[in-house]
Amino acid sequence: MKHRRTVVFILTLAALFTALLTGRALLFNLAYLLGLLLILSFLWAWLNINAVRFSRTTRTFRTQVGRPLEERFTVRNSSLFPTLWLEVRDSSELPGHLSSYVVNGLRPRGSHSWRATTICRQRGRYQLGPVRISTSDPFGLFPMQRQDTQTRNIVVYPMTVDIHNFALPVGILSGGDALRRRTHYVTTNASGVRDYAPGDSFGRIHWPSTARRDRLIVKEFELDPLADIWVIPDMSVFGHVAPRIRDEAVQPSLSDLPAWMRLETFELPENTEDYTVTIAASLAQYFLRQDRAVGMLAYGQSNEVVQPDRSERQLNRILETLAVLRAEGQVPLGDMINGELHLFPKGTTLIVVTPSSQEEWVVSARQLMRRGLRIVTVLVNPESFGGSRSAATLAALLQANNLISYLVNNGDDITAVLSQGRSKIGTFIPG
Repeated sequence: MKHRRTVVFILTLAALFTALLTGRALLFNLAYLLGLLLILSFLWAWLNINAVRFSRTTRTFRTQVGRPLEERFTVRNSSLFPTLWLEVRDSSELPGHLSSYVVNGLRPRGSHSWRATTICRQRGRYQLGPVRISTSDPFGLFPMQRQDTQTRNIVVYPMTVDIHNFALPVGILSGGDALRRRTHYVTTNASGVRDYAPGDSFGRIHWPSTARRDRLIVKEFELDPLADIWVIPDMSVFGHVAPRIRDEAVQPSLSDLPAWMRLETFELPENTEDYTVTIAASLAQYFLRQDRAVGMLAYGQSNEVVQPDRSERQLNRILETLAVLRAEGQVPLGDMINGELHLFPKGTTLIVVTPSSQEEWVVSARQLMRRGLRIVTVLVNPESFGGSRSAATLAALLQANNLISYLVNNGDDITAVLSQGRSKIGTFIPG
């Protein structure tokens, strides 16, 4: 287009110069016409690019692997001149998010909208935008563009599956697995009363005691008599198998397919990292739905410790942490747990999700069990992902040492594997 504009400008100068030499009216008219063409084309393109108003609406900034992300885009022409074409090029980082668009024939004071729906295939934190808007005059002499620098971030949570009956070790403390600890939260377990202190809510006031003692008395609460559960995904570089190379170009966006071809199923990427993260997220979801206090410990590219808590907010906190966690840790699994032993009081259940096939984990697990901790191991078999070693031997050793273990292979139904009852995977016997 720049070359075309240069040609027109040279023709204008040539016509004007020749007209001055010859004095012919036709050449003067031609020079005036070409000069007016340049001026009007520039004004048309300038008005078009500056009169366009762009907006994007994202339905949610939190989504999940396997679920769609939907955005709505709108361009509006606020000038009195029509826009023949308008290119909107989106530079979003979300893989497979095909939201760029070309609008043809945008009338004066008119608007055009479109939607982009993308199935999220990779967990992480991504930036949406910026957007570059391009247009030109009818003759293509003055292409112009404008940058819309507005950006926003979205978080794609890891995929989770439903678990129906995950087996845990039986209690190893006399009287069950009660761990009574005071808390400033209001729970269903009232442990006693005390005098009112500034800041206590009126909902904590125990009115019968207040009436008897003639002063404000409030209730004290404790956590429920169930031990904490810690989910520990092994995100060290040791043992993980790199993802297989897949042709992403043959995977069309959901918006490219007709409605009758849009499938709701989604398969996990074939690598141990995503399987480990998905299993950890699913286990956290399972126990939080049972109103258990769940924490998470993981050493990836950063050291992440999520203290035990319950509620939907805790699940979102764990999922957001797992969304950006990568298998780049340099601390082996056993060393990581031993370095954070102060986090685990006696009776705590540790659910370890690891692709490791090293038999040293059996020794570490028995040592942790002697400290009063309860260990459950979920093994992601690296051999099924193209690795050279199998975790089946480690699973057999764990079973032989009366430690509950699960073995997940590439392509397995995670729901079915993790929902096996205690009778199918072996009974836990305290050591």
